[in-house]
Amino acid sequence: MTRLLETTGLVAFYGDAQALFGIDFELSAGEIVAVIGANGAGKSTFMKSLTGLVKSEREQIHFGGAAIGGLPPAEIVRRGIALVPEGRRLFASLSVEENLKMGATAKRRGPWHLERIYRLFPILADKRAEPATALSGGQQQMVAIGRALMSNPSLLLCDELSLGLAPIVIKEIYDALPAICAEGMSIAVVEQDVSMARQVSHRVYCFQEGRVSLHGQSAELTREQISLAYFGI
Repeated sequence: MTRLLETTGLVAFYGDAQALFGIDFELSAGEIVAVIGANGAGKSTFMKSLTGLVKSEREQIHFGGAAIGGLPPAEIVRRGIALVPEGRRLFASLSVEENLKMGATAKRRGPWHLERIYRLFPILADKRAEPATALSGGQQQMVAIGRALMSNPSLLLCDELSLGLAPIVIKEIYDALPAICAEGMSIAVVEQDVSMARQVSHRVYCFQEGRVSLHGQSAELTREQISLAYFGI
């Protein structure tokens, strides 16, 4: 498979506090990779580094063969990376449809448009005129995913998709991932539910205290390996 994303020795800081310590990571076209780890392991910081929200050195992140570390977030979106942020972060003053349209401002060509988002998540078509933040948590997560897809990314980053959602809603959202990947899009998903992470991904990276503590094929890693890497015990 063609390598789409690669980080080499990626570090990240919040002021003087270091959050990532030399992350080596790779992801291929059409692949789903899960990033797991306890709270504070550096998962969200990693996602923010990939999208330019946390600064990094240019050569530490390569996407599509080009060095993109430290580029402005808007430029990274234009190059084809979109983030579904933790907590969804919808625009409270905008309707569902207006929130979705905000994702299209990058003006990238591709298969994703409003009607296709509504086919993926039919409930959003029924609620397109409602305030996005008036929806249920699961429906808001669908809006956040749809908004990211509207930028027609090559790589979709999903930070804590299942946080605070009921199991049936989590299943509905994760069941949509194969359709999203069907045309070659790659997905990196941060997930604290280890069983779900293994179920939906091809490979898993486990983070512990800002470092990669385990990496391997999702189907091949044992519970014991993951527990040791996750908790360090």
